[in-house]
Amino acid sequence: MEDEFFRDLRLLGNLCEERLFTRRSVRSLASTAGLTPTTVGQWLKGSRFPKQERSFTKLITVLREAFAHEGIDVGSRHRHLLNPTQWASRHRSVVARRAHPGGGEHLPSGGATAAVTNLRALDSGVFVGREDEIDLLNDLPSTGTGLSAVTVRGMGGVGKTTLVWHHARRHLAAGRGPVWWVDAESPELIRAGLAALAEALDLKPDKSLTDLEASARALAWLQGRTGWLVVFDNAESPSDLRPFLGSLTTGQIVVTTRRDLAWPGGGMTVSLTPLLPNHAVTVLQELTGLRDEEVTEALRELAEELGGLPLALQQAGAYLAQTRVKPAAYLSYLRGDPATMLAEPIPGDEEQRTIARLWKLTLTMLRGANPDAERLLGVLAYCAPARLPRDVLAGALPSPVRVDGALGLLAAYSLITLTADDITVHRLLQSVLRTTTPPPVHPPADLASGDVAHPCDTAIAWLDGASPSGAPGAVAHWTRWELLEPHVAAVAAHQSRFRRRPHPRLADLLGRTGVYLSSRGRLDSALALQEQALRCAETIHGEHHPTTAMHRGNLAVTLNEAGRYAEAEQLHRAVLRIAEAEHGPRHPATAGPLGNLAHALAGLARYEEAIRLAEDALEITRAARGENHLDTAQCKSTLAGTLYHVGQYAKAAKHAAQALHATRTVLGEDHPETAQLMGNLAAVLGALADYDDALQLEQTALDVTRAAFGEDHPDTALRLGNLAQTLLHLGRYGEAMPRAEAAARIMRGAYGAWHPSTAVQLGNLARVHTGQGAYDEALPLDEEALAITRATLGENHPDTALRLSNLAQSLRRTGRPEEALEREKKALLIIKATLGVRHPDYAIHANNLATILDALGRHEEARPLKEEALRVASKAFGPDHPVNANYASNLVYTLHQLGKHQEALPLAQRAVELTEAAHKDRHPDLAVRLNNLAQTFLALGQRTEGLTRQKQALKVAETALGSQHPTTAHIQRKLAEATTSDLPPATRP
Repeated sequence: MEDEFFRDLRLLGNLCEERLFTRRSVRSLASTAGLTPTTVGQWLKGSRFPKQERSFTKLITVLREAFAHEGIDVGSRHRHLLNPTQWASRHRSVVARRAHPGGGEHLPSGGATAAVTNLRALDSGVFVGREDEIDLLNDLPSTGTGLSAVTVRGMGGVGKTTLVWHHARRHLAAGRGPVWWVDAESPELIRAGLAALAEALDLKPDKSLTDLEASARALAWLQGRTGWLVVFDNAESPSDLRPFLGSLTTGQIVVTTRRDLAWPGGGMTVSLTPLLPNHAVTVLQELTGLRDEEVTEALRELAEELGGLPLALQQAGAYLAQTRVKPAAYLSYLRGDPATMLAEPIPGDEEQRTIARLWKLTLTMLRGANPDAERLLGVLAYCAPARLPRDVLAGALPSPVRVDGALGLLAAYSLITLTADDITVHRLLQSVLRTTTPPPVHPPADLASGDVAHPCDTAIAWLDGASPSGAPGAVAHWTRWELLEPHVAAVAAHQSRFRRRPHPRLADLLGRTGVYLSSRGRLDSALALQEQALRCAETIHGEHHPTTAMHRGNLAVTLNEAGRYAEAEQLHRAVLRIAEAEHGPRHPATAGPLGNLAHALAGLARYEEAIRLAEDALEITRAARGENHLDTAQCKSTLAGTLYHVGQYAKAAKHAAQALHATRTVLGEDHPETAQLMGNLAAVLGALADYDDALQLEQTALDVTRAAFGEDHPDTALRLGNLAQTLLHLGRYGEAMPRAEAAARIMRGAYGAWHPSTAVQLGNLARVHTGQGAYDEALPLDEEALAITRATLGENHPDTALRLSNLAQSLRRTGRPEEALEREKKALLIIKATLGVRHPDYAIHANNLATILDALGRHEEARPLKEEALRVASKAFGPDHPVNANYASNLVYTLHQLGKHQEALPLAQRAVELTEAAHKDRHPDLAVRLNNLAQTFLALGQRTEGLTRQKQALKVAETALGSQHPTTAHIQRKLAEATTSDLPPATRP
């Protein structure tokens, strides 16, 4: 019955593997069932009996629902495997049979013999994080015939002995026994341990019996009984155990070992890994009694450094408890001299059991068994404690067979975790190996023919040889670079500690890794590696070498991306000087530095100089490469961006469109660079009020960027944010909001809180809140955006002016016009100084200042500012641009307040005409314009026309904004005033 139960359980697991697990993960199913993934996995492999019927049948129910939801037909042959009622019945039958097995010919152990044990006291009472494993061992049968040995394996110090000790204690507590612990490092120790069991059972009356004879008596006694447990601890070789396991099949046998080998008995294997971070911290807290929040963070850092290794945690906790030093101090000692700290014995441990001792013994055996393995492990110590692609070691030894043999031995001793694809080494073992490795004597290039390269230099050579040969920022290489990057960062950190000339291949490796990180939006990590690459290149090649210039230029480009334009400018100028000296001022190799410098200057709002440099770069590149080359397209894109900043939108659109056409032709529609240029053109079209075309480009650009870079890339955030702003201009606030929220969240996650792009997305999100009338939600976003922009771009940057103005408007809308006034005045002064009074942005700020003066009742001061804003916008965009509707409508309001209704009428009519032409009859702006026109007619006594327009305004507002929006409520109130009073209507629109 039990065999049939497990057979069907494995069938169910195979069914899930074949049909369901391609669509659902074990983790998600386990979460739904309220179980751990380990438990679910073991049940479906048939390696563990489900102890709780209720939990087990809940899993079956979840599986049945998952199959049904995915529309998977299991067929009539397998349908019974998804029936929880049938499983419940069978489960109860198996449980009953286990409780009363019957029919056995072996005597159960009992009485005084059941209490026989040689278990020693445990060195630590703290036991957490092994709940699944201890339950698994406790669920194993201990009676019956044909029982298989269970192997618990893992690296030294991972807690194998502690786990099995707790299992043995529970075995005794359940009334089963004897429980006997046998040191199994050699056949002699195994025989001695079993002989001691014979003596404890009074099976050795004759003291002259040899250990071999006495152990045979113990084996015979055990084989005739059930309920016992024998632990073979720290077994070294399967051949040592084979003679003993063959005759022990009626009780429970557990083998602990560091060796990942095929152990005799064919039973279950429990592989122990280090503790999870929270469990590791709990161990330290229990041992030290330290639980305050501040100390807990220090303990968490210490637990991370110890890599969750239980014995190391126990050593550290005991040391802290005895010496009363602070966790931070112990961590400092550990980082400075890990070999010494890890050799420090646990207070009160008579056997002096330490991590260093365990590893020293293993490494000694390794040295004698295979010097290749020791050499590879020494090099791996300088990599990161993360997955390293196995093929990085392809040329590490003269033949791949020797590499595989050495890695296999390291894995067999649990010194590395080895799969078919990658290798991982525990961070603490790496730290000890590095500490015990002498520093390099000579620089790599100075090695004599008989010298052996330092392991860190070898690691650099491995990684450089295994890195992708194409452009490091190319999406096709991201997966490979993602695996290599932590190891590059690790060898770079170790190399920087050596006081000597760096490895000649290090600068290039660091530089290419930095370009990859920059393409992923990980700017801080990219900058750290690129700065080190530049230092290496300067040391190896000198200040003015072309290779040094290349690294300097790459660093400057990343600084541009990070918004650190002033630092980028200095580096770009240095690169340009070297290029001009080597190639001449009109060479295509000089055009790249010119364009990069133009980009930095545009970021610093030095637009005239930026335009001149961008035009020079385009002229040089066009002459050398032709009109449709990608380099020419890039130069056009840079120039278009700079022209956009100065408000020359028509010229910018021309260059942006040409750049997109060339890039699309060469790279195709679905390339991320094409998407970038789509977004650039869309931004210019938005400024020209061509929102429909902009929207189409932005949606396509977003789709391409998402597909190429993923959901959390800063370029995806940029595309989302731009799309949200276009939707906002189109009055589609409900669609804009989730995109603006996602853009702000992604950008903050990618670039951090203090990046100019984060400020942009926060400001954009605030504008969507404003469009929805949620002024209180917009205010803190504008405050944060201003703080970021001030800190990163400075007090007098045009972007700072924009943030000041946005905050001022939010203050005005929330009833704080006095606070708004000074901010808006300052914003206008910045724009005058940086962009001039003819720039389109000057119109925005002049108009915004006037709205605050209106709010303060200072309409005479507001009027000339609004008139000037309308003039500047009309000249910049042309008289028929829809932006003029906004300025005309705002001027209407001020004229109403001044009683100038006749002057206001043509402006109000023009505002409606421009808005209708741009947006048809469903845009929120049209509701505002119609309301202003209605109020103008009513003020002039044209009641019929006024009421018609007011009703039209209300209908548009309700359709576009909904009945609860403040603008809708305002228009409804104005309509009510006009229809219920015979008095002349109020003059406020």
